[in-house]
Amino acid sequence: MRLPPSPLAAFRTSIGNVLRTGLSPEFDVATLASVDAAAAAALRRRCREGKETGPTAGLAPGFAQANLVAVPKRHAFDFARFCLLNPKPCPLLAVADEPDAVLPEAVARGADLRRDLPRYRVWRDGVVVDEVEDASSAWTEDLTAFLLGCSFSWEPALAAAGHEPRHVTEGTNVAMYRTNVPNATAGPFGGTLVVSMRPYAPEAVPAVAALTSAYPAAHGGPVHWGDPKELGIADLGAPDYGDAVPVRPGEVPVFWACGVTPQNALADAKLPLAITHAPGHMLVCDLPDEALRVEAED
Repeated sequence: MRLPPSPLAAFRTSIGNVLRTGLSPEFDVATLASVDAAAAAALRRRCREGKETGPTAGLAPGFAQANLVAVPKRHAFDFARFCLLNPKPCPLLAVADEPDAVLPEAVARGADLRRDLPRYRVWRDGVVVDEVEDASSAWTEDLTAFLLGCSFSWEPALAAAGHEPRHVTEGTNVAMYRTNVPNATAGPFGGTLVVSMRPYAPEAVPAVAALTSAYPAAHGGPVHWGDPKELGIADLGAPDYGDAVPVRPGEVPVFWACGVTPQNALADAKLPLAITHAPGHMLVCDLPDEALRVEAED
């Protein structure tokens, strides 16, 4: 089957020309009242106890996962604008003025953002100075936290449709790459797009693209497929984050916007302090994956 044209040109045109959160207008927290999120809460508790320290791909299937970015309060409005202007890599799900006060509350009830992820990065002046399993000692009252949607949230749906991502099959982290695609800027935040990559046969690409496009709160559909050089990626075997995933003969790499993108922005912003998840080590939320799914219009 002939590979469809890449969506990269359309994505480049859209940068800075949209303004939205990750959640669709149809999202209603009231529908989540009856959800049994015990599995998600149990995984967060294992992280808090230091019993879960690895990548979260494939864990607590059925529950959405989220990227974490915490910045000083005086930069919070600019970072919120950055997310709204770059909704593909930064689909905003929730905000927390305190680490144990996530809003909307239904996103992660009882969560403590300092301790409930398996691994964190601590940033000072735009540089990662530490990776820790508990961020309590670095967290200050001056931080506002943001939770951004993650592509791990639609991977179970891909697997159920017969398109399980290879890194899930092999039990590794997803491959992530810096690109030459500039983000829309807001205050000190800019930088370039980061993408995640999953290889597929050309005939699978339309179905994979359609399925993931139904989850705009988890980065939505791909931004590119085919030649990685169009994104400025020189070597697929040397990802900037995560683990290398082999692309077999006859397959093509498919690229999605990635929630590590704000970490590129933090490197440029050089804030005195910021805390993020370590790439691939996400917050598991109480939101069912399907709560983020947007039904296609007839």
